[in-house]
Amino acid sequence: MEKLVLEAQQLFGIHLTRHQVELLIAFERELLEWNDKFNLTAIRDSEGIRTKHFLDSFSCSLAWKERPPRRLIDIGTGAGFPGIPLKILYPSMRLTLVESVGKKANFCRHLVEIFKLEGTEVVTARAEEVGQMPAHREAYDWAVARAVAKMSVLAEYLLPLVQVGGAMLAQKGLSGPVETHTAGMALTLLGGQVRHLLPVTLPGVADERFLVVVDKVAATPPQYPRKPGIPAKKPL
Repeated sequence: MEKLVLEAQQLFGIHLTRHQVELLIAFERELLEWNDKFNLTAIRDSEGIRTKHFLDSFSCSLAWKERPPRRLIDIGTGAGFPGIPLKILYPSMRLTLVESVGKKANFCRHLVEIFKLEGTEVVTARAEEVGQMPAHREAYDWAVARAVAKMSVLAEYLLPLVQVGGAMLAQKGLSGPVETHTAGMALTLLGGQVRHLLPVTLPGVADERFLVVVDKVAATPPQYPRKPGIPAKKPL
């Protein structure tokens, strides 16, 4: 874990406390144990978890710098990434984790309970359903997703959840810039405007990564998101 602490500081200016490190150690242990039974994530070694899950989650901090989210929703969180590592970083942040796969949502609930993560909610539902729920629609200052869908589809999942003046953050791989360019009309229709693309380099990871930040500049029309499955089948 010393290497992770050093890399978080060098790459992102994040200074982890002893308590935060203890939570990350416990998170890693729980993930390895649950993975043996439930196959939550393809990454099954400590080094991979620390780099491709923890550091990758911490990279989101480059998007908001010294102004972290007050209220964050993480769509398609899987085993809790990037949401739970970010909650460990920012304990006062209110967090909603959305995951449609029951075993992954249950793992997230387990972590919330054993880590006593106050102000954290786990919703087992599709993103399209959550986007039409009054309790969640345009209720967040940031919405984030990692490796969930192409940008034109992802925008329909995330932007309806963000209040005007907030932003969506897409963690993307090499295709990030091209996807963002081709999603231009969808982003505009949904009330979004691209702020910037930030390149991210993780130690020992050859694949190029990007953070795509899209500002919410206008309200999303009420018919979006469409019914579950439609955005992926018929992207805007």
